[in-house]
Amino acid sequence: MRKMKSIIALVLCLVMAMSLAACGNSGETASSDASGEAEAVATSDLKVGFICLHDENSTYDLNFINAAKEACEALGVEYEIKTNIGENNDCYEAACEFADEGCDIVFADSFGHEDYIIQAAKEYPEVQFCHATGTKAHTEGLDNYHNAFASIYEGRYLAGIVAGMKINEMIESGEITEDEAKMGYVGAYTYAEVISGYTSFYLGAKSVCPSVTMEVTFTGSWYDETAEKEGANTLINDGCVLISQHADSMGAPTACESAGVPNVSYNGSTASACPETFLVSSRIDWVPYYEYIIGCVMNGEAIDADWVGTLETGSVVLTDLGENVAEGTEEALAEAEAALMDGSLHVFDITTFTVGGEELSSYMADVDTDENYEGDHEVIVDGYFSESGEGFRSAPYFDVQIDGITLLDTAF
Repeated sequence: MRKMKSIIALVLCLVMAMSLAACGNSGETASSDASGEAEAVATSDLKVGFICLHDENSTYDLNFINAAKEACEALGVEYEIKTNIGENNDCYEAACEFADEGCDIVFADSFGHEDYIIQAAKEYPEVQFCHATGTKAHTEGLDNYHNAFASIYEGRYLAGIVAGMKINEMIESGEITEDEAKMGYVGAYTYAEVISGYTSFYLGAKSVCPSVTMEVTFTGSWYDETAEKEGANTLINDGCVLISQHADSMGAPTACESAGVPNVSYNGSTASACPETFLVSSRIDWVPYYEYIIGCVMNGEAIDADWVGTLETGSVVLTDLGENVAEGTEEALAEAEAALMDGSLHVFDITTFTVGGEELSSYMADVDTDENYEGDHEVIVDGYFSESGEGFRSAPYFDVQIDGITLLDTAF
């Protein structure tokens, strides 16, 4: 594991350096590059504005905030961060304020910010607007509007391996039987992003623990500590022996710590708050993307319309492992990560799961999102579901309900 992290750190350093010299090579494009020309901006004159849905109390937003500070301070770039900006007209107003204040780049971090950022981008063509998790940049065709995401499903798959190894340890010790190998997952919404995440986590666990199943409950909110804690407790009371999440508070981890149930968190380590139950966390490291877009503006280069960060770019990372992971976990992670990076392993390999008892041989995914969310692209490529694949878009579109995962409720 330590060797693996060293390799990723070296790659990240190289990517950051390359972003300043040749920004077009720093990430994979999920669609054609933006074609607009821009004038170079000196570092001392450049300013970036960041719009966050919540504040530092949200693990999701804290991850963006930390990356923004790290990237801008390393490059000597002026920046400002606005927090608790809703997915409503407040986002448009915040974006316009940044543009009026002289920001060269405006970045927003939440899915529901997208339409408001696009509105601002149309009014301020001289400003570059970048948005995480969005779906429309590759079809809007604006030279100054861009989406970005990362192959975090690979990080969640690796985190799932940590979970599966822990469950194997519980089976081998006699704490549970193979039939009791049931995980729980607290999700925010039944969006593709969440479905992709919990499915990849499950498939990672299943790759080392074949008998594992999973139940999922939803809160209907990205950040609701009470609902997330209640959801985790519901899953624990229903017999789930390990809990993970795609929601942004400490609700689920603290519920697990109180109940003594192993936990895989998201967007950062909870080891200090939950030392007895924390196993690992996966997250997107946004520093490479921030370095990339800043480098493009500094060099007068066009920013990719849709950018995908990967394990190779250092955009998908795991925290240090918790103290109570199963023996052999580091070795299992190292093997899987090497296979993901060399292309011999694909998270959504269609031979590793079924849908209604059948192999998924074809799937039309909603890549070019319209009002009806209709499928428009065949995404089964070379035997696997090509999530965030080249030629498609960066944001997740895996919304398949596979066998082995039971939804206790839904919240859109």
